[in-house]
Amino acid sequence: MRNANRQLKLKARPEGLAGPEHFEEAVTPIRQPGPDEALLETVYVSVDPAMRVWLKEDPGYVPPVEIGDVMRAGGIARVVESRIDGITAGDYVMARVGWQTHPTLGPEGMHKVDLALGSLEDWIGPLGTTALTAWFGMRAVGNIAAGETVLVSGAAGGVGQVAGQVARLEGCRVVGIAGRPEKCRFINEELGFDASIDYKAVPDLSAAIAQTCPDGIDVYFDNVGGPTLDAALGALRHKGRVVICGRISQTAAAELHGITNIGMLIGKRARMEGFIVSDFQDRYGEARRWLSEKLKSGELKQKLHVLDGLERAPEGLTMLFEGTSTGKLVVKLSD
Repeated sequence: MRNANRQLKLKARPEGLAGPEHFEEAVTPIRQPGPDEALLETVYVSVDPAMRVWLKEDPGYVPPVEIGDVMRAGGIARVVESRIDGITAGDYVMARVGWQTHPTLGPEGMHKVDLALGSLEDWIGPLGTTALTAWFGMRAVGNIAAGETVLVSGAAGGVGQVAGQVARLEGCRVVGIAGRPEKCRFINEELGFDASIDYKAVPDLSAAIAQTCPDGIDVYFDNVGGPTLDAALGALRHKGRVVICGRISQTAAAELHGITNIGMLIGKRARMEGFIVSDFQDRYGEARRWLSEKLKSGELKQKLHVLDGLERAPEGLTMLFEGTSTGKLVVKLSD
């Protein structure tokens, strides 16, 4: 179907985990680009926790995906034909491609991939949006400093693995929280974290954090929310910072967990702040140059979990929330 655009569209809103039953495939003719548009062939799509938020009917920081719409997603694509200034056939771009093989898009949100900084796999991983999220969360929001103790939840995921390494490379002691022994081994042995906590294996997460971080934590980078956030708040040091990046444990939960330890922010004079990576888009170049340098030197490592084929994208979303993937989860659509 080289002359057709395969798409996955939202069929029904999930109440819990999202899976294949919530999407349906459509095949449409490829639309030739009009003025200021480009026809793309998608290579990779990124699978991210925010996608589950977009499936909710209630609007968040962006409007929800509507029933019958192509599922929203960022990714990397090859330019087939272009009528956009500065973008030519054969270029690779990062764009809001969605779950489809051949989107025709305007220039909004489209950025040319600079292969001098890294490969396509690097751009969907350690130079991509999740890595930028980690970099700005640690440096611009968390304001990490050498010698501090940093705790990262979701540490074996796409954002967490980069966040922990950014802190390590800035001279911090880094402790990661992950669920399963193999994930803890991964962040310790391959990524260089100083210590890890398998939250599924400990009876009391607060006690495990206290044992692993006996002097407390200066920065907590939160990807999961819920009881893990509560436990981390109890370990904050004076002037501690909590970076709220995500809440994957609560996004599809049937019952939400309220924060009971919020009072710790008062006595510790601590700060808790959420952010969206696009807040820093005028500094993307700065971050990517830093990440590229560390990647090329071998100081920064990244693991991709690749699923092959558009039809596996819903499976990837399920895996993300079940915690069965390790590293940055992506779907490969073409070579």
